Amino acid sequence: MANLAGDAQLFEENFVVTAYDQSKYARVARITANSNDNQTQMTLDINIELFPCAVDETLTVVLASSLSLDGSKGEEEKGWRDVKGESSLADMYDYVCHGKIYKFEDGKDGQTIKAYVSFGGLLMMLEGPYKKLTPLRVDNTYLLVKK
Repeated sequence: MANLAGDAQLFEENFVVTAYDQSKYARVARITANSNDNQTQMTLDINIELFPCAVDETLTVVLASSLSLDGSKGEEEKGWRDVKGESSLADMYDYVCHGKIYKFEDGKDGQTIKAYVSFGGLLMMLEGPYKKLTPLRVDNTYLLVKK
């Protein structure tokens, strides 16, 4: 998969959903998940009408700077939904959002960092090893999720 998107793919990990909270909003749930290697934790607000999920499900999560299969940044000119007839990373995933990485925090142990992303008000927090999350030091990203 990484070869398809060239340098555009910033992060890819499989997560198992460990908690699901829909108490605040009717169409949004906050899920908590751990990576398969238990090195990375994720908290994600997700639109459950578009992408329902449950505890113990495995999700593949990718963050990419472009949806182009060749890694180019053509979306800025034409918009990623306007590309008719062209394949993109979005075609391979069930849930796609565009957002802004707005904050980083160093972990308490000095070996981990937290990255915060906003997808139009739906928030994501990733906490994990510095080496895994350092590529996220960009302004904008696409979130791609599939089961």
